Amino acid sequence: MTFNFLLFGVYPYVAVAIAAIGAWARFDMAQYTWKAHSSQMLSNDGMRVASNLFHVGVIFVLAGHFVGLLTPEWLYHSVITTQNKQLLAMVSGGFFGVLGLIGLTMLIKRRMNNERIKANTSKADMLVLGMLWVQLVLGLLSILVSSTHLDGSVMVQLATWAQSIVILNPTAAAESIESVNIIYKLHIILGLGFFVVFPFTRLVHVVSAPVWYFGRAYQIVRQKREA
Repeated sequence: MTFNFLLFGVYPYVAVAIAAIGAWARFDMAQYTWKAHSSQMLSNDGMRVASNLFHVGVIFVLAGHFVGLLTPEWLYHSVITTQNKQLLAMVSGGFFGVLGLIGLTMLIKRRMNNERIKANTSKADMLVLGMLWVQLVLGLLSILVSSTHLDGSVMVQLATWAQSIVILNPTAAAESIESVNIIYKLHIILGLGFFVVFPFTRLVHVVSAPVWYFGRAYQIVRQKREA
């Protein structure tokens, strides 16, 4: 059993298991901690622009990763070639990655320079923000690496890794990614790290949606009249 197999064949399943079991345990035993811990109530200064840039950038980057990595070659070849798909990923990923990085940098600066927000910032908050910042930088660096090989072959290797993990074939996953540049590997390892810290940080709010609101009974609110 090689180190490469442990990192890219076994670790993904361990990370997902920690995320699933940890999130279930937290929701079951500590529901009141399941929130985004927004600092907007403490200070709205510089929040809207920074938050919008970060969330728009990250959402589009994640969507691009999901579609790009999990769409089989035979399916997208009827629409786009592998080479053009890589170019599309580089341009769109670069654009939204820069947006996300700018927004996140603004949020980190705001959190560090505002005393009220800084006082209410936990070590877990800083860990998540630091991981996100490094991950965005690694993603942008991977675009520079990708510019040295525009035939799309490495993108196919990365997609093969992701699809092999999904179909529970860790051996094929580890083999497909063994020869890629270290930047891609670090990007993947840190990405899996988010699953590990997910249940223990504010990241849990990512999977929360107030769908229960639509089924909630109406509330009648009456204004108290002055005597």
